[in-house]
Formats: sequence, structure tokens, C-alpha cells
Amino acid sequence: MQPKSRVKIVGEETLSNGWTRLSSYLLDYIDRKGATQRLKREVYHRTPAACILLYDPKRDLVVLVRQFRLAVHLNGDPAWMIEVPAGLVDDDHPEAAIRREAMEETGYRLRDARFLFKSYPSPGAVTEVVHFFAALIDAADRVAEGGGLDEEHEDIEVLEIPLDEAAAMIETGEIFDVKTIVLLQWALLNRGTLS
Repeated sequence: MQPKSRVKIVGEETLSNGWTRLSSYLLDYIDRKGATQRLKREVYHRTPAACILLYDPKRDLVVLVRQFRLAVHLNGDPAWMIEVPAGLVDDDHPEAAIRREAMEETGYRLRDARFLFKSYPSPGAVTEVVHFFAALIDAADRVAEGGGLDEEHEDIEVLEIPLDEAAAMIETGEIFDVKTIVLLQWALLNRGTLS
């Protein structure tokens, strides 16, 4: 672990404070050779998030969602992305947040949610930390339609896909969301212990 004393924030300016806050920082950074470098960096301050893999061992399928992503659209890629259910933690505990998001997005009520790990998906410029969960479900756990919240203008399609088919969709490029790739790979590695 590197000591915090190697970094000193010498200035911060808020560049934007809309959907998320964007700040510009000036910092003095002491490199490994002992020299101080003055660096300028921009950082997006994002609320922590949580995501979950919903796996039905009886049917050997996962429940995924498809929704529009503007940043992907701007890059020219297919903007209706296939993903695991996810959402912002806000003021909740990560498990409470992912239970709420799973119900809103998919209509599945979770019996148990197992915390797996946390990760920074883009640590070079974004403060967001994502908490990863998995839950076993079956058809009886779907107690609502899902599809997201009308008041948030969510337009979420619920997909039930066999695990092997979902994994193959990574190779074909149909699934290219990093949190979904990570959780599908985790499921493949742990399939024998998931029932």
C-alpha cells in the first residue's frame, strides 16, 4: 500500500454539476524516484452502484435486461445494451439497493443475495465503486412485470437467457458490458456450486 503523503491536492474546480459532478484537480505527486510532479486530472464523482446476477439453476438461465445507453450510442455501438440488473446505491446499503433494483428492473423478488466483491470499473477518471452480487431464483420468484420505473422513464426489456448462450454472446459481441461479462464469467467458474 502506498502512503497518502505521496499525493497532495493543491486545487479543485467544479467543471459541471449536472447528472454527475465533474471536477478538475491539480495535485502534487511524488513519484517512485522522489521527484514531485504537478499533475492535472479530471474526475467524475459517481454514486456507488450495485449489480446482480440472477441465476435459475433449474432452468440453467440468467435474467438480464436490455436498455438504452447514451454514451454507447455516441460511440457508434449498439446502444440497447444487454446487462445484469444494476443501479445506484444512493442512501441504501448495497444489498438493499440491489434488491430494489432487481424488483424494479426484472420483477424478481430475491430470497437471498450473496455479496461477491466490489470493483472500480474505470478508476482512471471515475470515483464509482460497484458492488457485485449473485442470487438464485426460480420462476415463482417473478412477482411483477419489471421493466423499470415509469417516473424515471426507464424502458427496460427483461431477458431470460440460458447461461451458456449468454456466455457465447460475449464472444459474438452481443454482450459487451463489463459488469455483465464479469458476472457471467463468475457464474461459469462457479456453476457447480450455484444450486
